Amino acid sequence: MHSTYTNPVYDYVKHADQAGTHTAHHPVIIVGAGPIGLAAALDCATHNQPVVVLDDNNTVSVGSRAVCYAKRFLEVVDRVAGEAGQRMVDKGVTWNTGKVFLEEEQVYQFNMLPEAHHRRPGFINLQQYYMEEYLVDETQKHPETVDLRWKNKVTAIEDCKDKVFLTIDTPDGEYRLSCDYLIVADGANSDIRTMMGLESKGQIFKDRFLIADVVMKADFPSERWFWFKPPFHKGHSTLLHKQADNVWRIDFDLGWDADPEEEKKPENVIPRVAAMLGHEDFELEWCSVYTFRCRRMDKFRHGRVLFTGDAAHQVSPFGARGANSGIQDTDNLIWKLKLVLDGKAPTQLLDTYSDERVYAADENIMNSTRSTDFITPKNNISLMFRDTVLDLADQYEFARPMVNSGRLSVPARLSGSALNTEDNETFCSEMLPGTVSTDAPVTLADGSQHWLLNQIGNAFTAIYFADSNSDIPTEALQALTKQAIPVKPLVLFSKEAELIELPEGITTLQDESNVLFDRFDAQPSTTYLFRPDQHVTARWREFNPENINQAIAKATCNG
Repeated sequence: MHSTYTNPVYDYVKHADQAGTHTAHHPVIIVGAGPIGLAAALDCATHNQPVVVLDDNNTVSVGSRAVCYAKRFLEVVDRVAGEAGQRMVDKGVTWNTGKVFLEEEQVYQFNMLPEAHHRRPGFINLQQYYMEEYLVDETQKHPETVDLRWKNKVTAIEDCKDKVFLTIDTPDGEYRLSCDYLIVADGANSDIRTMMGLESKGQIFKDRFLIADVVMKADFPSERWFWFKPPFHKGHSTLLHKQADNVWRIDFDLGWDADPEEEKKPENVIPRVAAMLGHEDFELEWCSVYTFRCRRMDKFRHGRVLFTGDAAHQVSPFGARGANSGIQDTDNLIWKLKLVLDGKAPTQLLDTYSDERVYAADENIMNSTRSTDFITPKNNISLMFRDTVLDLADQYEFARPMVNSGRLSVPARLSGSALNTEDNETFCSEMLPGTVSTDAPVTLADGSQHWLLNQIGNAFTAIYFADSNSDIPTEALQALTKQAIPVKPLVLFSKEAELIELPEGITTLQDESNVLFDRFDAQPSTTYLFRPDQHVTARWREFNPENINQAIAKATCNG
C-alpha cells in the first residue's frame, strides 16, 4: 500500500514519579492521548490546571480514521489549542455542500453553512493523524501544565472515596499514581471501563462497511457525495470524501454476509474502487471493515472517574458524530471540573456533565440510528419507504429533508439543562438558553479585527448590547470581574454606533457585519450570559447584576 504520511514516534521518558515505591499524586489524570484526551488536556491548560496524560502507544493514529470535523469542533480547537485549528483548516479540505444521488441522478443537495459571517466552514476533511499531531504539538507548548507520558499503560484502577489509584506499566516496569479525578478517553473498547466492570449498552447493526482511502488526482469538487444504488455498486450505497494530500475516502456498504477479512484484502478492494472510478489510476493507502454500533454507558460520571468520547458513547460513522461529539464532552466537562477543584462549585456540578452529555449522546444515537436504517433498510417496508422518498426527492421539495444519508453533526442544544435560567421575557431568536453562541466578525476599540467567539473565550461572559445613546453601567460591569467566579464583560455596539473605549476590564466591540443584533434579537440594554463552554445560560432585556449573580449560582450548582 502507498503511504502519504509518516507517523511521528514520540519518546518514552522515565518520569521522576517512577522512582522509589511512593505513589505520586496529581489533581487530574487523563487516560488516552487520542483527539479527545488531547483536547481535554489542552482545555485544562487554558484553565491553568495541571494534568497528566497517559497513553499506551507512542504515536498518533494509524490510518486516517475520523476525517470530518464540524464547525463547532474547529471553534473549540481554536479556543483551547492555539494554532492547531488554523493548521487543520490550512491542511484540510473545506466543504459546505453535500449531494445525494440515486443511481446516477442527483436527487438532493444541502448546505452545512447557509449563512455568512462565520469564521469557520461547515466542515473540513482531514485525516485524524494530522489533527492528533497538531494537538500533540500544542501540548508541548504547555510543559508546566500538560505532562504527556507515552508508553504508559494503565493496568489496574481503584476508585476510592477520596482518590483514584492507578497501576501503570512502562518499559521500565510498573509504578503507581493517584489523582483527585480521572478522565477516561481511551476509546470505544475502553480498558478502564472494562476494569471497572462497567458496560456500554446499545445496538449492533447487522451491516458491514468497507472504508478505503485511495491516493489519486481527480477533478471531483470538494463536496460530500453519497450514492444510493449506484451502477458501480448495485443494490448498495457508497460515500465519497476528499481529504488532504489527494487522499480520497470511499465507503462501500457490503451487507451483513460479507467476510470482513476477505473484503479488506487489497486484491478485493482495488476492483471495487476501479469499478467506481472507471480506471485504476490510484493507489490504496489504508482500508478497514467496520460494523455499526450505537451504544452508550448509563452515566458518564462514576465517582471520581469521568468518561468521555467513544469510551462513553459510540455511534456509526455516518453523520461524523464521533470526534465531533467527543470534543463537546471535554468542552462541557473541563470548566466544571476546574470550578470543583478550586472549591468554587460543589461536586454536584460534575453530575450535570453526565446529564447534559448523556442527553447529547442520545440525540446523536437517535440520528445515527435513523441514518443507518435509511441507508440499509432492514425490512421491505423500510426499503419501500426509502426508495419512495428518493424517487420523490428528485422532483418535490417536501421529500428532500426526508433523505437521510447521515444527519451531520451539529452542537447539542441543551435547552432542558438544569443549569439554564429560563426566559422571563420574549425573544425572537434561536439563541435561547442551552444553545452554543453564534459567531461573527467584530472590531475592537483599537480598530483590530476579531471574532465574537474568540472574545467570549472560556470564562463566564456577559454581553451588553448598546447603541450610541446607551447609558452604559460601567461600574456594575467592572464589578462582575471581581467576583469569586469572575464574569468577563463585553459591550457590543452596532455598526452604525460610535465605538467608544470603556474603563479597564470592559471590552468594547462593534458588530462589524451588522448581524449580531439580529441573530440575538438584541435591543439596547439586552444582556446575554454565556457559560465557559460558550453556551447561552441566561438572557434578559435589561441589565441587572443581581440577575447575573443568580444565573451564575444556578449554572454552577451554587444556588
